[in-house]
Amino acid sequence: MNKSLLEKFRQAYQDLELFPLITTRQMEAFRVDFANETIARLEQAVEDAPFNGKIMFAGHRGCGKSSLLAKFAKKMKRQGYFVAFFSVSDLIEMSDVNHVNILYAITLTLLSQATQSEIEISKDIEKSLLEWFTTTQTETVTRDLKYEIGMGGDFLKILTAKLKNEATFREEIKKTYERKVSELARKADEIASIIQAATGKQVLIVIDDLDKLDLALVEDIYKNNINSLFLPKFQIIYTIPISAIRNTQLLPILQSVVPKIYLMAVCKFFNPGDSRKPDGVPKEQLINLFLQILQKRIPQELIEPETARQIVLTSGGVVRELVRIARECCSQCLLLIRSEPERSDIKINQEVLQLAVKDLRNEFARPLGENLSSILVTTYENLTPKDAESEDFLSLLHGLYVLEYENDDLWYDVHPIVVEILKRKQLIK
Repeated sequence: MNKSLLEKFRQAYQDLELFPLITTRQMEAFRVDFANETIARLEQAVEDAPFNGKIMFAGHRGCGKSSLLAKFAKKMKRQGYFVAFFSVSDLIEMSDVNHVNILYAITLTLLSQATQSEIEISKDIEKSLLEWFTTTQTETVTRDLKYEIGMGGDFLKILTAKLKNEATFREEIKKTYERKVSELARKADEIASIIQAATGKQVLIVIDDLDKLDLALVEDIYKNNINSLFLPKFQIIYTIPISAIRNTQLLPILQSVVPKIYLMAVCKFFNPGDSRKPDGVPKEQLINLFLQILQKRIPQELIEPETARQIVLTSGGVVRELVRIARECCSQCLLLIRSEPERSDIKINQEVLQLAVKDLRNEFARPLGENLSSILVTTYENLTPKDAESEDFLSLLHGLYVLEYENDDLWYDVHPIVVEILKRKQLIK
């Protein structure tokens, strides 16, 4: 077995797992600058908003929002804001997210960030906060919580771990504050005031990964409880899936509380309809941008140039799809190295890409029925669905089967891998 080749592909596979880019080390090693205009728009939105303004940031899952927000958060810190950036998936089980535990997570994160920043908090206030955090609706839960913390544990770490890992604790938090979310918001405001007084900096919370929730949870959080999320008196950026802002029942509610919803668009490699023309010419500047993302992670000698270009085109302009396809290609090469140990010429080529796409194609194909396939065909042929408000279409948009693009007008196309499914079923030419 060629151990050197094995190690190179293993390293490339691991580097492709580093997405989104959050830490400084990851950014320095793998960042490719793009969507700078989107960062500028968010910066302007924060600076122009009132001290308690809220910002909604939407986009397809995997379009690069997380990496962009991490970069944006670092920039706003340099510009004098006290920024707390966190992923909701790091603090709460994603299937159990609701407006109450989002506000609780904000409060917990603010206090944790204040502690890490060595902001001085008086003993009386510290005691009051500890009492508040350990008091729940159920007496036995309160007693057990205070006992556990009294044994000498870091109460912030204990509460964070419970919020992430214990469904019973999340349910207790919900029961305690569901009918008094204003109290939860006031506690967050109290901690924010301590931070602002100590640092002289305006507080900005950036919450990532709310856009990755199931649509039913998104509707409950943003449609039924949006006012609760807007109670804290400091600036917060909330993420939301692009499918939610195309929901005609939800959109008016969002528009009633924010002046504008900011969007991170998918990269458009082609003008509308050109991707299916034999003479369709892609936009080389954007192709090269995505190629740079691959080059940062996969050594040049491990991939054929034309195959790298094909991986880019197959991504549909979605960064996470680019990474997912490339990672699957590395996985196929690692398998080849183990199954054909005498070979030393293994690299990512068209044959490897076809094997990788086959597995991804089957992942897309499993949930598709006749009705969803019909919507995809109509969208492919007309660059727009027959009913953009239907629950089925929004589900396809949320699952990346359909991608939304924006020029002077909105238009839609089908994910390139899904196009192949429709062709294999002879539903399109």
